[in-house]
Amino acid sequence: MDGPKRQLRVRLRVTARRRGAGDGADGSGSGAGAGGRKRRLDVPALNSAVKLQRREIGGRQLAARGGGPAAAVPERFRNMRLQEEFDTYDDDAHLFVKLQFLRRRSKIMEIVAAKDIIFALAHSGLCAAFNRVTNKRIAFLNLSPDEVIRSLFYNKNNDSLITVSVYASDNFSTLKCRTTPIEYIRRNQLDAGFPLFESESLKWPGFVEFDDVNGKVLTYSAQDGIYKVFDLKNYSFLYSIPDENVQEIKISPGIMLLIYDRTPSYVPLKILSIEDGKPLKFFKHLLHKNKKIDFIEQFNEKLLVKQEDENFQILDVRTSELIEVSVSKFMTPSAFIFLYENNLFLTFRNRTIAVWNFRGELVTSFEDHLLWHHDCSTNNIYITSDQDLIISYCKSEAVAEDGTVTPIGSINMSEIMTGKCIAKISASDPVLNVTPRRNGSKKRSSVWSTVPEALEDVTALFYDEDRNEIYTGNSQGLVHVWSN
Repeated sequence: MDGPKRQLRVRLRVTARRRGAGDGADGSGSGAGAGGRKRRLDVPALNSAVKLQRREIGGRQLAARGGGPAAAVPERFRNMRLQEEFDTYDDDAHLFVKLQFLRRRSKIMEIVAAKDIIFALAHSGLCAAFNRVTNKRIAFLNLSPDEVIRSLFYNKNNDSLITVSVYASDNFSTLKCRTTPIEYIRRNQLDAGFPLFESESLKWPGFVEFDDVNGKVLTYSAQDGIYKVFDLKNYSFLYSIPDENVQEIKISPGIMLLIYDRTPSYVPLKILSIEDGKPLKFFKHLLHKNKKIDFIEQFNEKLLVKQEDENFQILDVRTSELIEVSVSKFMTPSAFIFLYENNLFLTFRNRTIAVWNFRGELVTSFEDHLLWHHDCSTNNIYITSDQDLIISYCKSEAVAEDGTVTPIGSINMSEIMTGKCIAKISASDPVLNVTPRRNGSKKRSSVWSTVPEALEDVTALFYDEDRNEIYTGNSQGLVHVWSN
């Protein structure tokens, strides 16, 4: 694979909202909150207004990252320091945006980096691009005064950034996609981009899903009652799927799983080829009557099914072999991450992470990796392209000068196969805890936050493997660069 290493964000679905819901349409300034962002995993057991996100790592196309053996991994993160600070807030925002909530300071929801450019999306829907070489803001990506950007996707196939937005002009009801080459963003030539999928009516409950593993885009137009698949390389239309009785579509390498409306005793399932949409297999999976489905997931030939208060089932759809894991050993997680390279999957539940194989066996539990956020938002998690490390914003209580415990998190780096924490960026580290240079000092610096301030209420995290830098965003709309 050419270009930047594969990032954690390889599968992203964004769903339109009900008309008038969220995005500050009521003046509340709710912006691009999680309530309208539908990721690859929907957990019916949770409030449907809080759609969790899932990111999956494709293994077959991974590039080998340079560096030494696994034993040298901790050296990568030795002497990490707070090097730079960027601000998405602009006192002059009123000059180019007309929506009141876009002018307010807002927490960072999402960070994406590519080719020395950092993209930071605020909860308000304002998105800024920063040049890591010059350490200057390039531009805000909101081209229209009433544009609210809901999510970002870096398309490595053509080295471009896709923004998914809604607009006040139609009451924030329709998703609009736009692609802009990274090089044009670097030059601040944002008008060089162009809109995508203009033929599709992406109103609620319609959605667009970008699948980097297969190089495909899936759209759903509720108005037309049809799913469509496009090529992620050139956005050409490939084929369509009628939505008759289709309750959900899950994507796995090479295939799509169509989940149809369930009957009391079974759920009809169909597997299609992702390349041409041709049916490969149709079958019915038996269910326990009167028990709701917690999740149905597809990973290659493995079908994962869990019903409320029932055993976790792993079905091989080729051989019909069924493995069951006791409900006492495997409780319904709030999110998954599939690791295609290692043939494993991560589960997230109650701030904890576990690694499982497809024999239903627990492979790893983590010794020092208690996630900070309850909602398992993977905006605060990054998995390296080699699938050997997970970097997260975790719980870590720091002690203030007066002896009181201050709730400040830490950035923990852990090995996925062993669960061992190999490095940490913590406010209690005396090497890190240095007051940053102010603009009045001999050496000018743009870092105004202290290390504890930068590690407080982190809302987004990204690891740039090419530059070996960690980027964090916080509730104040600030982006911090941690580098050695």
